[in-house]
Amino acid sequence: QPRVPCSQPQRQRGNEAVVEYFSNMGLLSIIRKVKRKEREMRLLMVGLDNAGKTTVVRRVNGEDITGLAPTVGFHIKTMAYNVGGVSYRLNVWDVGGQRSLRGYWRNYFEKTDALVWVVDSGDVMRMDECAAELSALLGEERLLGATLLVLANKQDLSGALSVDEVSKRLGLTGESVGKTRHWQVAACSAATGEGLLDAFHWVVSDVASRLYALA
Repeated sequence: QPRVPCSQPQRQRGNEAVVEYFSNMGLLSIIRKVKRKEREMRLLMVGLDNAGKTTVVRRVNGEDITGLAPTVGFHIKTMAYNVGGVSYRLNVWDVGGQRSLRGYWRNYFEKTDALVWVVDSGDVMRMDECAAELSALLGEERLLGATLLVLANKQDLSGALSVDEVSKRLGLTGESVGKTRHWQVAACSAATGEGLLDAFHWVVSDVASRLYALA
């Protein structure tokens, strides 16, 4: 079958498409390089109301923690965090945990590198509710690749459950969390700061090993 020659306008449009394709590829490459250079990561911090999420964020960032009100909606905190002499830019999404707000959590799943689930270790009566909400999150497709850090918060309170007890009450096992997911349960107190830096060091290091190992 004879080949039909392209007209000049058709050839020009084809050339423009090729140029646009490679221009876009170049732009994506630049974006990746910028992200690598800035070493950004996105942390989604959720949990039941009164778990201490905002206190955790402010304590880690060295801010005043007195007089905090419950979060309605969400806050975004951008902070520099140093691990092993390397500075990372953390974008922490602190989302309110009231029952009326939980249906909106899914609006914040996109591009999450780490899921930080904060637990009030002293609120034994709500552990079943806490377990159910966390289990639902772990089944979300957009969070399947995210590192999981569970903060067993309020360890300074008398009667607070230990890390092992929190893990058991939340039903956390390799199978329930996901065999390929990196995860850890860490004891901490946002009120005193105890355990928080070690926990954040772990989660930032883990995300960095996935995102920036070859950077």
